[in-house]
Amino acid sequence: MATMNDVAKLAGVSVSTVSYALTGVRPVGDKTRARIQAAMDELGYQPNAIARSLASRRTRIIALLFPAIEHGLSGAALEFVTAAAEAAREQGYHLVLWPIGNDEVSETRDLIQQRLADGVVVMEVRLEDPRVTLLGQSTTPFTLIGRTAEPAGLDHADIDFDATVAGAIDHLVELGHRSIAFLSRSSASRDSGYGPAVRTEEAFEKYMTDRDLPVVIRHCEGTADAGRTALTELTVAHPDLTALVTMNDPATFGAMAELLDRGHRIPDDVSVLSIVSSPKVGALSHPRLTTMCAPGTELGRLGVTSLIERIEGTQAAPLHELIPCRLDVQATTGPGPFASGRLEHPQGGT
Repeated sequence: MATMNDVAKLAGVSVSTVSYALTGVRPVGDKTRARIQAAMDELGYQPNAIARSLASRRTRIIALLFPAIEHGLSGAALEFVTAAAEAAREQGYHLVLWPIGNDEVSETRDLIQQRLADGVVVMEVRLEDPRVTLLGQSTTPFTLIGRTAEPAGLDHADIDFDATVAGAIDHLVELGHRSIAFLSRSSASRDSGYGPAVRTEEAFEKYMTDRDLPVVIRHCEGTADAGRTALTELTVAHPDLTALVTMNDPATFGAMAELLDRGHRIPDDVSVLSIVSSPKVGALSHPRLTTMCAPGTELGRLGVTSLIERIEGTQAAPLHELIPCRLDVQATTGPGPFASGRLEHPQGGT
């Protein structure tokens, strides 16, 4: 296998000149550069990836900023990451999951200043997000999977939460349900301005109010035990409850388990519909969970493709895309008490 020394000897230059030609650290004349390239071609010499990156001033790395990685990736988020990584690979880039801890401002600044990536994809976006503010003040290309409160000037792709929540409520109301509760993320998530939590709760309140139906929202930590506790509190406070919309996969499974333990039948007594989820997640439950499937694959490809276009200067138009979740009806939603032929509230046992 040819080495840099072999290239230098054949081209009649020093090893340091070959290095300068590869890295661009110092200027090299056109004739000298041509001799070095001819020697490399003759010897079949391939410069390593680091040298190529230095020469082009690019790492061909895209950083995916994801906070609070200790909580893990949900099924929908994992689909996004997989699609994003595949889209990057197809275009000769590497996607690196970049966990952000509590000091998100400092860690984001380090990523920008050290030029460790050619571009950044930001996930789990808050309405007021300091990571986005820092990136906006830098020259680093970036895209958002999510939206800030004022996203107009930012490249972003996100779930259309209004359309998603409206679709979930429409499905349950058409089945005859009128007493519907929303099991959301934690109150801390909402209070931090986490976009999906804020937007889904606002949409749920709006569309239930538009239908003159009571608005019941319960916040819940992302664990099965928390879901059990939340379900118990909901059934005590609202004994007429016949349907549950959720956006919290671990808590959803806990709530369903608690319903079954209390002798309620799903969906005969209580229907359950999980939004911003995935059929793969739904397949883990019994009965199989009805979901509003998050467009993880589409968002992942859109975000990475748009970012690479920005990096390479080929972007034709800004990325401003909202995609609703798709309803996948399975075994956990069924007719409510106001459906045709059902005139009274079904009584679950316990």
